[in-house]
Parts: sequence; structure tokens; C-alpha cells
Amino acid sequence: MKTPQLLLKFALIIIVLIMTSSIVGAVSYDIKEMTPEVKASLDARRARYEQLAVMKAQGKVGENNRGYLEALESGDGVRDVVDAENNDRKSIYKTIVGQNGLPADALATVEKVFAQVQRDKAASGDSLQDESGNWIKK
Repeated sequence: MKTPQLLLKFALIIIVLIMTSSIVGAVSYDIKEMTPEVKASLDARRARYEQLAVMKAQGKVGENNRGYLEALESGDGVRDVVDAENNDRKSIYKTIVGQNGLPADALATVEKVFAQVQRDKAASGDSLQDESGNWIKK
């Protein structure tokens, strides 16, 4: 996935965040500065995109309802890939919260909104955790 597409998705996340939360005052929230950490996270996510798509199709990983990947099977380096992806996601989420001056508890809202975006864009057959915690196939 290209960086402009990722930034567009994050802008969408922030718009939904504004509409679905009690956070008010600012007009829009986004990544205001492309820090080296954010760039590295986006680059790493782009580099593992195809690998994750295969793991999702094989049912080895799924999108949980908190905005992160979850290992559904072990072996084949699944845990390493999941941990790396989740670290990059968390870095990006924290950047959105920090750069927009949101309260610390807004991180949970950003994660929840991103989880919904991931569910919406999941491929048919991907494993997803719904809002109530049940695992389903899309």
C-alpha cells in the first residue's frame, strides 16, 4: 500500500474519530509531521503487506476488535510478524494522539476506529473479531 493511501486512510480514521467521540475543539486530526518513526512504521507495514495478506488468507492471523493483529496459529514466524505489525500500528496511533494534543485515553478510541476500518477493508474469508469479541469469517 502506498504512503498517500495510508495517509488517506488515517485521515478517514480521524474523521470518524471526530464524529464518534466526545473529543471536540479541533477541526481535524491527522499526522501533522512525518517523523522518522512514523515513516519507518509506514515503510515496514508496506513491506510486510503481502506477507500479511497471505497469512490472513491462510487463517494464521486475524484482525481483533482493538485495532491490532492477533496470531490465530503458531509457527512460520507468525508471532514475529504479528508483533512487528502491532508495534508499528501502535506507534502510528500514538503519533496521531500526540500530534493532535488529544488526551491519553483517546488512544483507545483511535484503536477502535482503526479496528473498524480494518474490518471494513478485510478480504472475504479473513478472520475478524466483532465488537462483542467473537471471531468470524468475513
